Amino acid sequence: MSGKKGTSQAAPEVPVPVELWKNEPDDHDYPAAQSYLSLCVDAAKAAELVKRLRKAPVETYKAKDLLRSSGLSLLPLDDPSVVRDLVKVIHGERLSPVLVVRGHGLQGVPSIVADGYHRICASYHLSENEDIPCRIIDGDE
Repeated sequence: MSGKKGTSQAAPEVPVPVELWKNEPDDHDYPAAQSYLSLCVDAAKAAELVKRLRKAPVETYKAKDLLRSSGLSLLPLDDPSVVRDLVKVIHGERLSPVLVVRGHGLQGVPSIVADGYHRICASYHLSENEDIPCRIIDGDE
């Protein structure tokens, strides 16, 4: 510390890699998405949605917009899964794109984050404007 009264040292900055995201979701994300979706729709519909998610192109959306469209709250910085994902980023590991079923905003139906909620929150803590790759489908096809 310097000899000046009332000054404090800033915490050291941790460099964040430029590339945070993988190009494709991890294989284990799809069964996780199906498990979650089976709580929202029947098992056959969940399986069909996941089959379509596997084929959907990757698109990017801002972290803040994904949270808003889903109606989900930002998890705190000390949430264990958010911490785990932030540690991955600090160590240079890329995060898996998220899997989303598009809602119907004009009808008050939020999007469903089928897999990746913690990754969205971790990314938001780095920058609310972070572009997050997603596989996104309409739920009513």
